[in-house]
Amino acid sequence: MRILGISAFYHDSAAALIADGRIVAAAQEERFTRKKHDERFPSSAIDYCLGEGRVRLSDIDHVVFYDKPFIKFERLLETYLAFAPRGFASFRRAIPLWIKEKLFQKSLIKAQFKEHAPDYDWDKKLLFAEHHQSHAASAFFPSPFEEAAILTMDGVGEWATTSQGVGRGNTMTMTKEIHFPHSLGLLYSAFTYYTGFKVNSGEYKVMGLAPYGEPRFAQAILDHLIDLKPDGTFRLDLSYFDYCTGLKMTNDRFDALFGGPARRPEDRLTQREMDLAASVQAVTEEVVLRLARAAAVETGLRNLCLAGGVALNCVANGKILRDGCFERIWIQPAAGDAGGALGAALAAYYQFAGQPRRVDSTADSMNGAYLGPEPSQGEIEKSLSAAGARFEVMDEPQLIGAAADALAEGKAVGWYQGRMEFGPRALGARSILGDARSPGMQSLLNLKVKYRESFRPFAPSVLREDVAEWFELDADSPYMLLVAGVRGKHRRAMSEEEKKLFGIAKLNVPRSEIPAVTHVDYSARVQTVHRETHKRYHALLSAFKARTGCPVIVNTSFNVRGEPLVCSPEDAFRCFMGTEIEVLAIGNCFLRKERQDPSLKVSYEGTFELD
Repeated sequence: MRILGISAFYHDSAAALIADGRIVAAAQEERFTRKKHDERFPSSAIDYCLGEGRVRLSDIDHVVFYDKPFIKFERLLETYLAFAPRGFASFRRAIPLWIKEKLFQKSLIKAQFKEHAPDYDWDKKLLFAEHHQSHAASAFFPSPFEEAAILTMDGVGEWATTSQGVGRGNTMTMTKEIHFPHSLGLLYSAFTYYTGFKVNSGEYKVMGLAPYGEPRFAQAILDHLIDLKPDGTFRLDLSYFDYCTGLKMTNDRFDALFGGPARRPEDRLTQREMDLAASVQAVTEEVVLRLARAAAVETGLRNLCLAGGVALNCVANGKILRDGCFERIWIQPAAGDAGGALGAALAAYYQFAGQPRRVDSTADSMNGAYLGPEPSQGEIEKSLSAAGARFEVMDEPQLIGAAADALAEGKAVGWYQGRMEFGPRALGARSILGDARSPGMQSLLNLKVKYRESFRPFAPSVLREDVAEWFELDADSPYMLLVAGVRGKHRRAMSEEEKKLFGIAKLNVPRSEIPAVTHVDYSARVQTVHRETHKRYHALLSAFKARTGCPVIVNTSFNVRGEPLVCSPEDAFRCFMGTEIEVLAIGNCFLRKERQDPSLKVSYEGTFELD
């Protein structure tokens, strides 16, 4: 049985194909269109999935959409009626689009697909899953657990913003929900907006900014914005927010509570924004931890699965793991709306079609999240030659040795190997790599390669067999979704003068033997690298360790600020020539910057809309 799942029309549209329960392919539309968070119908992602599966649309048993648009329309109407006449201007702008497109989305989806397969029986084969059902299915069904508690947390689906359930075998039952407008995701997004970042894009910046601040506003949030219960359930005081009725996240009352208006994007960050970030992060961690503890007590289960945009908050995830309320945690790597495409397909396969589920207790079924396209060596060479690139073709041991040497010399290395990652994280397939031991590597990558804010931390990739030696973690973290501390023996003691520093002044103080991946609070967003899922990347880290004694390197996404992760060889070469990446390893091709035609250098600054 073949099922195609799609998500679209809000943000991060995507497609995923499963065949007899096996995940064949999955990709976000943004990778092909080069528009970050592209929300349009995922035509290119669908074409890729069908091509990877070597099937036509007419061969697909069911196509499943990741939410139910009519129920969303019902929420829009009911929200307006609840707050009317306040918010009429916002309602007036939204309603024509909803009536024209969203209310009749089933017809629109049919029309899009009929171009591919005019004779397909869309009335019988097109299905719709609920939004949080899709998130929950993406969390539980690919997990290595026969049974588990499930938590999904995001901004909003149809009505649900947080849901709890139980998965057993091929069944999944949702038992509790918190409904819009009470939303942990929207609370976090309100602070994303207020600190001057873009909603649905900049939340991870708030998380990265938090360690520079002190949570001095946390009690104000708990006293005024959120009524938090011991079991993690909550209600927001909506008089401080504008997202129900207006075109902004917050209002004047919110401004008054926190001492002034929202920061304008690109204005200088101050200690106030850092403290706001630390405060909302602390509150979010407390909410998530209470929800997890309650789920453990109520279900009696020892495994937990997480999805939804809030599940990308790897600091909160690390807190759950260290708390011990669950023995094992598995987080969907594409936890946001893109992963809803996969979840919708899996929900249809197991719950609608009732197919049996086979579980490998030692590994999930995500194939390391390497589910995107992989051009052949011949296609890579043809693309590079057409672009005017000068390259050497090496065998695998030569390529790995040359890349490991470049890393040990302190060079920034573009690494394009195997199938592209599904989800927001680069996991060693479309990555920019650097030496984690270098005190200047974070600044180099932020300012001269990524063209982004200097405070942004970088994540370490570490050999799975060495993770416990370097970090306060002895568990799999293949998707970079758990934060753990650097082990004490690798930390550097700070001087009394350094301890007095505040805010961004903390940035340039080396804190460990691997300063490029050690955040100001001694934490790191760890990716464990496994030989079973990415043999070549594992071999590179092993070669680097052999040269330096260190099994840890910097891993950041192969793109610049505002650009989607590179997808094609042409994307990779263009990014290589538009930044100060010094070496590019793409397939078996090895490129050195100094050997390239200088006339091919391009300016990347200002090319993409800032995220």
